[in-house]
Amino acid sequence: MNITSHHVEELKDPTGILSGDRYDVIFDVEVPEDDELYSEQGIYIKTIFVRDENGARIVQYTIIEKNTESFLDFELEEEEENLILAYCQEHIG
Repeated sequence: MNITSHHVEELKDPTGILSGDRYDVIFDVEVPEDDELYSEQGIYIKTIFVRDENGARIVQYTIIEKNTESFLDFELEEEEENLILAYCQEHIG
């Protein structure tokens, strides 16, 4: 998996209940044809990235097929999750 671009939007908590900074991040990714995540349409990954007193982490992600906007019922492998987390830590906030 290769991250080709991203879009970030900071999420505001009007209630003040949630601590730290939260971001909605959309990653455009390239996936090799032999990967189970591969789709001819292409995919993107929508994540919620949090940075607070407990550190930085991905609290949620969804894999979505481009064009159809269908949710793909797959989980990322640990190394893919780590790639996304490292990318967020380096590029966001």
